[in-house]
Amino acid sequence: FCFPSAEHPYSHLIDTLEHGGLKFFNPQKFNDPRYGEFRKDKLPLSIRVLLEAAVRNCDGFYTKEGDVQSILDWQQQQNKAEVPFSPARVLLQDFTGIPAMVDLAAMRDAVAKHGLDPSLVNPKCPTDLIVDHSLQIDYSKCAIQNAPNPGGGDGPNQSHGPSRSTPSRPPSRGGSQCGGQRGSCSKAACNDPPSSSGQSPASVQQIENTPLLCPFHLKPVSEIRTVQNLYLTVATLLSAKQWCSKAFKNVNVVPPDIGAVHQVNLEYLSRVVQISNGFIYPDSVVGTDSHTTMINGLGILGWGVGGIESEAVMLGQPLSLTLPQVVGCKLLGTINPLTTSIDIVLGITKHLRQAGIAGRFVEFFGPGVSQLSAPDRTTIANMCPEYNATVSFFPVDQVTLKHFKKTNFTQEKLEVLESYLKAVKLFRSYEDPSEDPEYSEVIEINLSSVVPYVSGPKRAQDRVAVSNMKEDFQSCLDEKVGFKGFNISKEKQETRVPFLHCGQKYELAHGSVVIAAVISCTNNCNPSVMLTAGLMAKKAVEAGLVVKPYIRTSLAPGSGMVTHYLSTSGVLPFLSQLGFEVIGYGCATCVGNTAPLKEAVVDAIKQGDLVTCGVLSGNRHFEGRLCDCVRANYLASPPLVLAYAIAGTVGIDFEKEPLGVTPEGKEVYLCDIWPSREEVQQTEEDTIISSIFKDLRGRMEVRRRTFITAPVFFHDCSKEVPPPQSIENAHALLFLGDKVTTDHISPAGSIARASAAAKYLQSKRLAPREFNSYGARRGNDAVMTRGTFASIKLQNRFIGKSGPKTLHIPSGQTLDVFEAAERYQRDGIPLIILAGKDYGSGNSRDWVAKGPYLLGVRAVIAESFEKLHKNQLVGMGIMPLEFLPGQNADSLELSGKEKFTITLPDTLSPRKQLTVTTSQGKSFIVTALFDTEMDVTFFQHGGLLRFVARTFLK
Repeated sequence: FCFPSAEHPYSHLIDTLEHGGLKFFNPQKFNDPRYGEFRKDKLPLSIRVLLEAAVRNCDGFYTKEGDVQSILDWQQQQNKAEVPFSPARVLLQDFTGIPAMVDLAAMRDAVAKHGLDPSLVNPKCPTDLIVDHSLQIDYSKCAIQNAPNPGGGDGPNQSHGPSRSTPSRPPSRGGSQCGGQRGSCSKAACNDPPSSSGQSPASVQQIENTPLLCPFHLKPVSEIRTVQNLYLTVATLLSAKQWCSKAFKNVNVVPPDIGAVHQVNLEYLSRVVQISNGFIYPDSVVGTDSHTTMINGLGILGWGVGGIESEAVMLGQPLSLTLPQVVGCKLLGTINPLTTSIDIVLGITKHLRQAGIAGRFVEFFGPGVSQLSAPDRTTIANMCPEYNATVSFFPVDQVTLKHFKKTNFTQEKLEVLESYLKAVKLFRSYEDPSEDPEYSEVIEINLSSVVPYVSGPKRAQDRVAVSNMKEDFQSCLDEKVGFKGFNISKEKQETRVPFLHCGQKYELAHGSVVIAAVISCTNNCNPSVMLTAGLMAKKAVEAGLVVKPYIRTSLAPGSGMVTHYLSTSGVLPFLSQLGFEVIGYGCATCVGNTAPLKEAVVDAIKQGDLVTCGVLSGNRHFEGRLCDCVRANYLASPPLVLAYAIAGTVGIDFEKEPLGVTPEGKEVYLCDIWPSREEVQQTEEDTIISSIFKDLRGRMEVRRRTFITAPVFFHDCSKEVPPPQSIENAHALLFLGDKVTTDHISPAGSIARASAAAKYLQSKRLAPREFNSYGARRGNDAVMTRGTFASIKLQNRFIGKSGPKTLHIPSGQTLDVFEAAERYQRDGIPLIILAGKDYGSGNSRDWVAKGPYLLGVRAVIAESFEKLHKNQLVGMGIMPLEFLPGQNADSLELSGKEKFTITLPDTLSPRKQLTVTTSQGKSFIVTALFDTEMDVTFFQHGGLLRFVARTFLK
């Protein structure tokens, strides 16, 4: 944002804030008879943020006066006018952020090859890159001083140990090493044999109720190993960080182990208002993660975009969007004391998803909003991608200000913030209905109707009341394979498979829990939810309950703030005793980075063809994402994750069946250990203080070539725009069905040993243990291209079973998708993809478009697209083509083995209908989903990246 000159078309709107003397653009000073005071004040507050940005950035080129007028006339122009939006900042996480920085470096190379100064390619918009998605769980359940049985409990025939709140000193582990069974510290002192007293030397002098520390690192041993591996994984990325900070202006890189991107954005980067060049204006952000929307809970407008779009914004290009409809979500009623914020989140998610609000803004209002804390609101805002809204906006009110008083906002800054927001009508009282804006549509939700739910076993929108969980899981076993069913025959539903673990005998059955992950980022960042889990763990330990040791348990706090308040409140040792130990700060289980299950567990699952379960308090749980042998996965609140872990099964009725039995034989029910809302609130007030946020700021201010390679996107980038070229005699690379997710297109988890990506890495002399994950290697186009459509759950109709395979039509051979694409490209054959409904749903990732582009895909023909992914395809120069309503590949009797020709006219326009002809003599009409003239421009340039590069060349 540059200081406006006198020629600025809206300089007459500039006002001065009484408190602080800062200047600002005041939309209330419009002297236009069409928009009086009453009408203007009725604009939704999220639209007012768009209006202010358009006014402030009106330069006559990217943003014109007509755009401002369109936003002011929102009531008539919604869903019609195309307007620009220039956010205040860009947020990147490493999965998409590192590739974005690599793309900018490659763009500099392209500019330099044409004889221009490469430093012209430099971010103009402030950009934060958070290295958090490379965390991987390699070690868990270390030897903890305060755990009677480190690793989650005794065998089924052993005593549960003393029932008391202060646990005893742990028994000897023999030759146990740092990190427990799965790994060890490299320092010899950590590997000494046990002393004659039966304890390892490292723990002889240990203080009661503290973790077992490595004497060389002075940190808990499991934390050392996980973090060491994290830094090893991102060693190249850290070098890139140092280079980015020096080579590019306006780039701030947050190193690993600080916190998850969403938490760092909430706790450290959020401003509510920005101050630059003596002007104050609303904070706003776009990020390369679909859950950037979390920030809307603090009254900061923001949403997720692809890495491609983010690069354009970084370089000064505004986002282009159709002026959205705004759905007002009116909250009424009183929250049930036993209902957690995640229950409210899932309740609102289901309600709004059923309302069909895809692509719209949602803005909350009504008296019920005042009952929600700021963490409650950010939790709800986080889930808006699950009901396909663009944002879920909570305007700032007194509750928001009270939240900021607990953070690092000074009193002076709070006064300036409040004064400015009130001056531009961005501050409101939810109890005053006269302040309610006019919305496109209003949906009412009664908070008192919300009851505890989990979500699964395959999709976030499939909610199950906890009271019906046992019955619902049984029905999932009975139903045919689909979005919920597993089609297990009646005679096999009672199968039980015994196995040995650490010398003890256990049994697995359908519904057995084998993964339990407490994750506190995104939809479970709410302190009250985590404290509920911690207080519940304390009561469980005091009652003598345990978690079976074969269950893969972990605790991944979103940031150090979570660890701080769990530790301060005294519940962290009890979580550790149940096996839920802090494994690091970042995204792990949610993105498939959990360590493999024990071989005995995997063998038992396969032997009985069991539908075992993972339970996590995250936001993603697609089938096979956590572990390829765990078919049923449920999203649940952190305390329910603990409950199901203790029970060891999802097939339990908590109201009628006990979680477990104490050493004295007393049955313990969930209601016996569930803390009251008053207890949780009191603990929260005592622990969530400003020092927590100061701790994060203190941490922020301290800290082989197979990871990063130069991409090929600009290798043949000319100065001039090439004419449009029809696609002739293309083959279908894949023939897909409905609900193809971004996980299917570009997996984020570990690299399978038999995959095309693994073969490439082995050719570079890397051992399987060095493969890491696709997410960590997103800076390497050779790995990511081979990883495209590499999901083991990909359902390709050419093959008839799941797996990353396809039919190479000319030869009739079944090959890896990459190998088939490589053959097609070698023979000069263009490619398309045939698909069903909702193609590209799920997380935002730029490689879901970059990968198909590098495979040679020119177009995707589907029944419908997820909007964000459709934009990503356009951004890479791939045509998203939609069948006409009522038509699909089956109704047109397409086998997929035909050759396809798509004829392009000399002039393209938004929503242009094109003709597709096949080698069998058939023809049909499709709609090119270019929503705006800017989409057409990007496609004609061969994608957004080439468009931006050519602007520098010109």
